[in-house]
Amino acid sequence: MSKREELTKLREEMLKDDLLPLKNGATNLVFGNGTPNSKILFIGEGPGFNEDQQGLPFVGAAGKLLDKTLESIGLHRKDVFVTNVVHHRPPENRDPLPEELGAYGKYLDKIIEIIKPKVIVTLGRFSMGKFLSEVKISTVHGKEKRIKWHNLNLVVVPMYHPAAALRNGNMMTSFKEDFLKLPKIIEENTKEEMKQDSLI
Repeated sequence: MSKREELTKLREEMLKDDLLPLKNGATNLVFGNGTPNSKILFIGEGPGFNEDQQGLPFVGAAGKLLDKTLESIGLHRKDVFVTNVVHHRPPENRDPLPEELGAYGKYLDKIIEIIKPKVIVTLGRFSMGKFLSEVKISTVHGKEKRIKWHNLNLVVVPMYHPAAALRNGNMMTSFKEDFLKLPKIIEENTKEEMKQDSLI
């Protein structure tokens, strides 16, 4: 089964799961999109109004900023995979609750296991908290952290959420500067694999 087929199957499982705590108040499941073969996975927080309507992550103003910033480093949305820590819109765009993060977390774990990214960029403190607890985003943003996670060796790069960057000029500066570090981080962490591919 290809990665895309595995993700489609997982999405169908989520659609049938009536125990997901935010499902009843939401219009659509916002699973994720992009290429399943990407070495980079972006994880945001939760769908907003536009995402809930369209069933796709990062399609509003924050999504436009994400797309534009990706393009500034030579990447397009279709080159990466983008998802969230919760996949239904929380009421009034409130922060996700711990039990909600737990309920959706098992599906996010499977998304990560299927994609097997080399680099995970967390957008905002809730996605950062999945991998790095006890740290403040203001002190670690833009810095790569190597972790062992469910038998995967990952590089996690915490960044501010694009919605926060739109509200705060200083965060916007940091957001753009942090993105400029990504090409080098991606190259260094996919070099080994490229070397192996060329030997085959």
